Amino acid sequence: MTEKKLLMGNEAIALGAIEAGVQVVTGYPGTPSTEALETVARYADRCGIYTEWSSNEKVALETAAGAAYSGAKSLVTMKQVGLNVASDPLMSLTYIGVKGSLVLLVADDPGPHSSQTEQDTRVFGHFANIPVLDPATPQEAYELTKLAFDLSHEFEVPVILRTTTRVSHSCGDVEVAAPEPAAVEASCEGFTKDRRWTIFPRLTAERHPWLENLQAQLSERFSGLPYNSISGSGKIGIISSGVSALYVKEAIKGFEELFTLFRIGTVHPFPEKAALSFLKGIEKLIVVEELDPYLEEQVLQLIGKAHLPVDVYGKKNGFFPVSGEYNVDIVIDCINRVLSDLGINSCISHASPAVLREELPPLPVRAPTLCAGCMHRTVFYAFKQAAKQLKKDTQVETIFSGDIGCYTLGNAYPLNMVDTCLCMGAGVSIAGGLFRTNPEVKQVAFIGDSTFFHSGIPAVINAVYNGADITLAVLDNRTTAMTGQQPHPGIGVTALGNHSKAIDIASVIRSCGLDFVKTVETGRLASCVEVAKEAMEFKGPSAVVFKGKCVGIAKSGTRFAIDSESCTGCGFCIKQLGCPAIFLPAGEDRPLIQDNCSGCGLCAQVCPSGAIRESGVKK
Repeated sequence: MTEKKLLMGNEAIALGAIEAGVQVVTGYPGTPSTEALETVARYADRCGIYTEWSSNEKVALETAAGAAYSGAKSLVTMKQVGLNVASDPLMSLTYIGVKGSLVLLVADDPGPHSSQTEQDTRVFGHFANIPVLDPATPQEAYELTKLAFDLSHEFEVPVILRTTTRVSHSCGDVEVAAPEPAAVEASCEGFTKDRRWTIFPRLTAERHPWLENLQAQLSERFSGLPYNSISGSGKIGIISSGVSALYVKEAIKGFEELFTLFRIGTVHPFPEKAALSFLKGIEKLIVVEELDPYLEEQVLQLIGKAHLPVDVYGKKNGFFPVSGEYNVDIVIDCINRVLSDLGINSCISHASPAVLREELPPLPVRAPTLCAGCMHRTVFYAFKQAAKQLKKDTQVETIFSGDIGCYTLGNAYPLNMVDTCLCMGAGVSIAGGLFRTNPEVKQVAFIGDSTFFHSGIPAVINAVYNGADITLAVLDNRTTAMTGQQPHPGIGVTALGNHSKAIDIASVIRSCGLDFVKTVETGRLASCVEVAKEAMEFKGPSAVVFKGKCVGIAKSGTRFAIDSESCTGCGFCIKQLGCPAIFLPAGEDRPLIQDNCSGCGLCAQVCPSGAIRESGVKK
């Protein structure tokens, strides 16, 4: 007996995994994938599931693979750029295979909303010969998660469950097996020694033909699954997958006699048999998909192989955007462009528009900025002052390399303190590279605490080993802040809330061989400036660990206020800090501090007239 629950897509995936009997869940937090592991963690004790936030995605996948080698059912969660980190073990794992089940939830981010790239995991699956399932709704996410575990176990290969932001973060009614998850009896045979678990060239040569033959078997299987469905009766075909298929369904509502929609849920290997059945009688084909033209390339290849007289309209001939997130309006406009090119007078429009697009008011613009009271602001301001003093004393300029995290916002006005940002852990390495080509310039690299454990340590070792004269600033706010305050190895708390050994960042840096390592609390600006300047003047690699707390987890402090009589209206607090709690009301010449002040006191420490003081009011 099933029950309906209102679930976010990520929650539906977690419940699907639990119902499938998952035994080990690992991952690294990354929007839009994070809530899947967090949901499993809520039920982990009750259901007997080992759950961990791993130090990075590579470690997460390798941990899950070890469990799968023993016959366990494992799930790994990450976002699309995390798949890059995990790609090294994954490419080899496709040849080795698994004994239990191994499913990778990889959440893509068209837009992008919170990512460095718009990369498409469907293409990665094709590149790596890994099956890829592409749900469109929370219900499909729940069902395809269970299917992914079954396929992985049957074919002994990893399976990717690829979602996008709108699937992972949308909510919908989901029919689940039980009101609340319960422990599912799942066997784990244990590890059996076998040469297949040790990859080397001869094994790769033996397994590669098997892996290629497997693609044809999976394509045949996928062609018969109900997640690849055909609807409509028109002569114009449309192929789509994921949330784009829902946009199509809404766009053509009321015009079904014009179109036949082939909706694909198992995108790789491409379900050729089902696609050929759909293409019979179709002369004009529209392909609707976000990001890369994966389906378009697959269908063009199939049309050529089968010598079908079908014209294709998609990204490659300019009828659909090649990047960015789609919506119903974009899909309507693009389909109408195709109809116009075909000389068809019919023009589809939204069946019952709530409001004309021309009448929509413009959305308010909010400049990206660090939170009010963020400790990172203190660190950036301290280095800004230290760099000014260094330049005054020695005429030496400074380049500031950043990293992925909240502190990327240090590049925003008025701080302007991040000159480079590439990927997690790269700031330290880039600073080392900049030193080689700009030896007369001081190099400072900012990195967060979670990112330091994720991929910063090898870069620190490299800097020491090769003698890079750089200063490392570790911004330790005691959490993985950008993705929702998840724990990391430096905190001493696991994903399940259990206490563990906290790894001290400064001790790790010292063990890498740095001779200058200092720790300073961010509540004292003068000390931060002093230590930052000292580190920058040190010859050779140096490091400062700045300790504070993310305002999202810090205890409430006493708010600050501006004394209007003492304030000179210089605007220094606004121009220098960019704190969203400080603003200048329209028509006024003196700023005010709003209720979102967290009581960090940085503004009081920089105010030249001493006009900012504690208000006595607790936040």
